[in-house]
Amino acid sequence: MSTSPRPGPARRRATPGPPPELPRHALDVPAPDELPLAVGSFAEIGPLSRADFPHRHTFYELAYVTHGRATHVVDLVAYAVRPPQLFLVTPGQVHHWRDADDLRGHVVLCTPEFLLTDPADRDALHRSGQRSWHPRDAAHAARIRSLLDRMTGERRRAEPGCRSVLRAYLHILIAEVGRSTPAGPAGHPAGDTPAPIGRAVAVARRFDALLAEPALLGEPPRAYARRLGVSVRHLNEAVPRATGATPAQLIRQARVLEAKRLLVQTDLTVARIADRLGFADAAYFCRFFRREVGDTPGGFRRHGGKHHDPGAEHIDADG
Repeated sequence: MSTSPRPGPARRRATPGPPPELPRHALDVPAPDELPLAVGSFAEIGPLSRADFPHRHTFYELAYVTHGRATHVVDLVAYAVRPPQLFLVTPGQVHHWRDADDLRGHVVLCTPEFLLTDPADRDALHRSGQRSWHPRDAAHAARIRSLLDRMTGERRRAEPGCRSVLRAYLHILIAEVGRSTPAGPAGHPAGDTPAPIGRAVAVARRFDALLAEPALLGEPPRAYARRLGVSVRHLNEAVPRATGATPAQLIRQARVLEAKRLLVQTDLTVARIADRLGFADAAYFCRFFRREVGDTPGGFRRHGGKHHDPGAEHIDADG
């Protein structure tokens, strides 16, 4: 039996990664066999749990706010925090907290690897990440808070079987999120489309994970197929079966979203954004952006991304 001190729990940390103007946070697991999950209060998880600068994740973050005021901005959509309220940020999404005042509640962080044995939970998290959520009533809010308290206690004790218990708690928590009342716009259409069983779903799931990597967004479908170890033909057959959209369509949607993020949340020039997204020149990027969004990159940036979609609250809206 080892007498070495028990390693500390996983924590989030900022790591360099493209693009540097939008920092990327990873989950810092202190030992190879340490549980890739952290849970606790905002204060216990640390100041990055309420960071006021736009950043992206390599992990899932579920925040349950029970007290305080803030605006939570997720991929340019601003949510006025009205506790109790649930927020889910998925890998690759860009978010930050604005004007946070005395935020309290629980934060759960876990890596995609922690969900490898529960693909249905992973898919549910991705669907939930396109909205914020309110408990249905006081009793539902109490259940969620009690569950998070039990998860926090289990994580602190780190007794034998902790991984299995926390995995079970997380499964229940995801189910409780699904029972909550949505408060915010729906996500991209691919998130709500039917998904047949079989290998097509597995390929589409892995493809979706690659779409969260900004460095790949300038690549054609064949580059994604190569990373996935499948043929282009198989990718082009599997992804539409699982999502209702072709790989090229989903790559285009991801490029548009990343362009919006960089235009509104960084000071990069249009030429540099075009280069990051794999366009041959800025003029081609501007034509692409105007066709997809209905506005020029400069116009979108000047209006903070607001006027192209009057139905959604964006980051320059009054909190």
